[in-house]
Amino acid sequence: MSSYNLELLSLKRELPIIKIKEDLAIASFVILGDAELVQTVAPAIAEKLKDIDIIVTAEAKGIPLAYEISKILGMKEFIVARKSIKSYMDSPITEEVNSITTKKQQFLCLDKVDSEKINGKKVAIIDDIISTGESLRSVENLVEKVGGIVKAKAAILAEGDASNRDDIIFLKRLPLFKVDENENFIEV
Repeated sequence: MSSYNLELLSLKRELPIIKIKEDLAIASFVILGDAELVQTVAPAIAEKLKDIDIIVTAEAKGIPLAYEISKILGMKEFIVARKSIKSYMDSPITEEVNSITTKKQQFLCLDKVDSEKINGKKVAIIDDIISTGESLRSVENLVEKVGGIVKAKAAILAEGDASNRDDIIFLKRLPLFKVDENENFIEV
């Protein structure tokens, strides 16, 4: 199996390269369970977040990072946009999302209680990776639907062309990989 060696702050990780389309592959970066990585990168992202009231993340990979950053910033809570409507949700508000790493269409949703916590607040949207920006855009739309003011959009990595964006905060670029006719992975 091919891999990509990621050097991020003081850490090194070997990421497997996974084909996700006929001609496209990604270096699979998963922070779930990697406490060392989350604890290392969270302070670097937190110091770049200015003048925010609350953090919002999408379920599930951004949760440990949002938790750690909210802890560093002295926040008592953060909000998770769920991927499905739960029976306990009161008056859920939804937004469609099409992510590069998800095979089917999904929805993100907030219930009335979380919506009220976001309304009128300055929000930082946190994720692990920003790639096509579809997930980020969906969270941003959801936040704005409930009256939140998006002040920052941050992730650990910006994948491919996302690293050219000037409206996001990230620590490092992660390349995409083209798959050639011999199934070789070429960094782009």
